[in-house]
This record gives sequence, structure tokens and C-alpha cells, in this order.
Amino acid sequence: MAKINGNEIKPNMVIEYNGSVWRAMKCNAVKPGKGGAFNQVEMRNLFNGSKANERFRANETVERVRLEQKSFQYLFDAGDSFAFMDQETFEQIEIQKDFIGDDGAFLQDGMIVEIEFYGEKPIGVAIPDQVILTVEETEPVVKGQTAANSFKPALCDNGVRITVPPFIGVGERVVVQTADRTYLRRAD
Repeated sequence: MAKINGNEIKPNMVIEYNGSVWRAMKCNAVKPGKGGAFNQVEMRNLFNGSKANERFRANETVERVRLEQKSFQYLFDAGDSFAFMDQETFEQIEIQKDFIGDDGAFLQDGMIVEIEFYGEKPIGVAIPDQVILTVEETEPVVKGQTAANSFKPALCDNGVRITVPPFIGVGERVVVQTADRTYLRRAD
């Protein structure tokens, strides 16, 4: 692990602080009129999910943590956890559903995800940025509703609710951005 100064902490950087491992979510460099500059960092604990807001001065040092990333294939829903298989060793692991959170709805059979490890402990699951879903329910097209930015609610086959343009109907496959659950385009 490398030591870095407190003013070098950037968003998504992983650091070791107060005996635990944290991911910086937001960083704000502050230069007050009086006193020294500091970096206001909003962090999330990667072990228990708690949040903290800390102030790091430029002369303070913290340990930057390098995480190991491995490709895993999603296998199946195992009740209160999801099962994944290592692409190289074919070893299987299970990760609790509450650890993955709402993003678990986007997991599809055979999907390749990146899992971050701190030592032997998985601390992050990165699903693909875009997935293809099938629209199961949506309102019918209203005649005359051709405004460019009008959208209607839709329910996808994985239970996720999104908004789609009026021309999208039931049974159509659409590309959805997983980060903010927004419609991007029709699937090819």
C-alpha cells in the first residue's frame, strides 16, 4: 500500500483510515481565508456500509489501498445470496443479496461481473453499465402524444420500473443504464 497526502484523495479512491477500509464518495477541496487548506471527504466503509465525513489536511497521510479485481460469472440466485464462479479457477463463491443491494435485480444468467477483493474478502461487485431488458407492462400509446421528451412508466422482466418513450410497447427489448435505471435505446 502507498501513502498519499490528504489533499490527494479523489472520488472512488479506496483508503485505509482508523483501522478500516473506506471508499471516497465525494471530495471537496476547501481553501478557507484563515488557516490551511483541507479536503472534505465523504466516505463509505466497505466492510459495514457506514458513512463518515472527514476533513483531511494536506500534511496528513493515509494509506491508499489497491484492490484486486477478478472477473466472475453470475450463476444463480441462492435464496439470500447470489452465486458466482471465478472465470479462471472455476471456484464458486456466494455473496449476500443485501451486500449487492438493488443492483442485484440486473443480474442475468451467465453475466460477467467484476468483484473487488481486499485480501480474500469481497468488498464490491461491479455489474455492467448497460443491460438488455424486456418490457412486460406499459401503458398503450396515446394518440397525438408525440412530444420529444414525453415518457411513460414501464415494468421490465426483472421487476425494475423505468420510463420509456411512447413508441415502446409490451414485449420489446430495451437497453437500460444500470447506474440510474434510465432507458437508452431499443435493443438490436
